[in-house]
Amino acid sequence: MTANYKLTFDYLRRELEGLDAYIMVVDTKGINVWCAAGKGTFGTDEVVRRVSETRLEKIVDHRDLILPQLSATGVAAHEVRRLSGFKVNFGPVRSADIMAFLDAGMVATREMRRVTFSIADRLALAPNDVVQWSRYLVPMLAVFLALSGIDRGGYSMRSLLSAGPRALANLVIAYLGANVLGPMLLPWLPGRAFALKGFVLGALLFLLSLVAGLGGVNLIERAGWALIMSAVSSFIVMNFTGSSTYTSLSGVRREMVYAVPFQAMFVILGVALWMIARFI
Repeated sequence: MTANYKLTFDYLRRELEGLDAYIMVVDTKGINVWCAAGKGTFGTDEVVRRVSETRLEKIVDHRDLILPQLSATGVAAHEVRRLSGFKVNFGPVRSADIMAFLDAGMVATREMRRVTFSIADRLALAPNDVVQWSRYLVPMLAVFLALSGIDRGGYSMRSLLSAGPRALANLVIAYLGANVLGPMLLPWLPGRAFALKGFVLGALLFLLSLVAGLGGVNLIERAGWALIMSAVSSFIVMNFTGSSTYTSLSGVRREMVYAVPFQAMFVILGVALWMIARFI
């Protein structure tokens, strides 16, 4: 059994190539196994419901389910057996070890049970996130590029060629920084709320932009970019709550209720300052 998080399913199917087996997919609302178990969507009730709906007892002649080890926080094995008649066997942490787990008679070694989360693991989703968020980035780049031509003289190509490249560069820095450095540095960024972690990262990215000479030509423009980049980074990093066990489902909702209005306010104020800077 696995989650209906596409990357998880694809990895599992790849590792099971050549094996005569069924994959039963639990509806976790598109959330990965570990996070879904912590947030309640990969739980006892969903496992039992899926077994019942598929009439699994009529499809297979055994009564064994192999669940990911990382689903154990949400699944009560004894309740699954009582309600469905199927025994829960918790497999290894990683899908790459499943074949060895099966060959050993569904016995996991200590290494199979160990959770590791290296920098490479943290960056595994970065390419996916960069592509996924690009549908928002491209229109944003177009809007900022168009607005960068406005100055006190009307619409100026000189202003467009001056402010436009800085705007595009700062947005790309905030975007790539949040999607790549956000998950990589998550444990070391201050605060518990992901929105706060992203805000701090955005402020650091603005300092990087400032050192590179992209922060702006005056104090007002720099203040504008500090707010915009921090808000963009905060929003993107906040969305990693769906890929982490660090927060509960209620905690995610609570954080978004407070964070999103501030992020929107910072972007609006930042854009206003960015525009005002060219009228001085």
